[in-house]
Amino acid sequence: MGEFESSTRVTFPAGAMVGRSHVLTSVPADGGRGVIVAESPFYPLDPFWPDQPGDVGYLQSDGLEMRVVDCVTGAARKSGGELLLGVDVPVRRGHPDWHWVVVHVVERSVPPGTEIRMLVETDRRRAFSAGHTASHLTALALNAALAGRWEAPAGTERDGLGHPDVAASGAVKSRIVLNGSVDTYRFPGLAAETLPDVAKDMEARLTAWIDSAAPVVVDAAGPDLGDRRVWRCALPDGTAARPCGGTHVNHLGELGRVAVTLEPAEAGDELLVEVRTS
Repeated sequence: MGEFESSTRVTFPAGAMVGRSHVLTSVPADGGRGVIVAESPFYPLDPFWPDQPGDVGYLQSDGLEMRVVDCVTGAARKSGGELLLGVDVPVRRGHPDWHWVVVHVVERSVPPGTEIRMLVETDRRRAFSAGHTASHLTALALNAALAGRWEAPAGTERDGLGHPDVAASGAVKSRIVLNGSVDTYRFPGLAAETLPDVAKDMEARLTAWIDSAAPVVVDAAGPDLGDRRVWRCALPDGTAARPCGGTHVNHLGELGRVAVTLEPAEAGDELLVEVRTS
């Protein structure tokens, strides 16, 4: 794909869903073409932690409109080398020796230098943002609900609310869905008969937090896709923070009502945690 010498500036951490930029290049991508621009509001799938799907939407230029059917992460060594896409990228996003770019997958190439308008599909973005924020809140609520019901392993760090961060240490898989999330954790020895009480405790906490309409902020170390970002939320119980590269709501009041389901996963020591907002 040739050498690539710059990173994409991204505006999605601040919630942007519309933008203008100029095309740097187009590359082969998933049977179509991957358009790379200087600055983008689109969120691309992270191949190393693919919990949140990439944005879809439209690119517009000179009266023409192209559907963005997927958005993926690309990277190229700063020392020179081809641009790699998605799972072909061998290092985690943010590695300082690589440039990181947003790749908008469309049907055809767009000439370099073309000025384009970018439109993210707003309802879909908002639904995934709600799901991602709900996932973080659910992990905090799970930590609080399990404190006193399940003994955390020695050395487990504490979350921003002061509880053992068993959600972080036990996380196996996370999947952000529209207006919710489905997360898998490993908690050896957790008694199944306690799950209804744990779910009830979690729902009560989540409802109180959502009713507070606490603001949600994504702090970015810089404007580029590869720059570190941190999710922060000033909850009534304290301020919670965790590294996160995804998108989120502006405040918890956007989540509405919440429902939590807990059930044992196929592996005997794993727990499936599902949260839905409406």
